[in-house]
Amino acid sequence: MLHSLYQWTMSLASHRHAMWALAFVAFIESSVFPIPPDVLMIAMIVAQPSKAFRIAAVATIASVLGGILGYWIGYGAYETVGKYVLEFYGKQEYFDQFSARYNEWGAWAVLIGGLTPFPYKVITILSGATGLSLPIFIVSSIVARAGRFFLVAALLWKYGAPIRDFIEKRLGLVFTVFVLLLLGGFVVARYFL
Repeated sequence: MLHSLYQWTMSLASHRHAMWALAFVAFIESSVFPIPPDVLMIAMIVAQPSKAFRIAAVATIASVLGGILGYWIGYGAYETVGKYVLEFYGKQEYFDQFSARYNEWGAWAVLIGGLTPFPYKVITILSGATGLSLPIFIVSSIVARAGRFFLVAALLWKYGAPIRDFIEKRLGLVFTVFVLLLLGGFVVARYFL
């Protein structure tokens, strides 16, 4: 099933309404869809590098709006919808363990979820279900999603198709290592300085 969804998503890159398709994929990925918008975005930018930053802007705006939907699912429909989405991704147990401390570190969780390969939809639902401040959620989402999508756009715009494999296979790891180093720096500063 995931392979066919991936192929369908990739086929949208050459469609005449690809920008709308990207907005749709970025929107629904933030709350329920399993394929990240990066897949479509990368194909679109490789095909039209001059539109790289416009494509990143569309992905960012749609993703944040979809994140607000995910927040609402967690806040207003956790029992009827949110719980089942988390169960589908195997994160229900994670929610139960994490929710007690979530609001204390909620902005960081949104940043990490928005930048790394961790499913952003889980973070959006958790944010709503735990009652994270909506303005904090929105600002953190904008920073994280814009950081991710505009970095991908800048790399593709500058280096073109040759960087595509790096982005698809290793950029998630680079983001994850960066976030771990950043958090490690805060821990060192807090406890050792």
